[in-house]
Amino acid sequence: MRVLFVAGALALTLAACQTAQESAVDAEFTCREAGLRPGTRSYDRCVNAAYNSNRRQADQAASQVAVGTAAALVGGAVLGAATAPRGYYYRCNAWGCW
Repeated sequence: MRVLFVAGALALTLAACQTAQESAVDAEFTCREAGLRPGTRSYDRCVNAAYNSNRRQADQAASQVAVGTAAALVGGAVLGAATAPRGYYYRCNAWGCW
């Protein structure tokens, strides 16, 4: 069970890999590639729109990974409960179960 929690935490960390600074650099690059000149009003609007789009996509990706991880944990718990031995007299020790 610990492995699932560690894997989930790692997946959540990796899902939000794009930092705010990387989003800003990507937005500036996108607007320069579109032919807009830095310092103009249209360039500023383009950068703001591209930055907001990048951050929204990063947040959505992180949310999707979180939902997937939660579903996997719940599924594992349900599967574990379904396959667990039942019965009042079921006991286990070092020599086996009876």
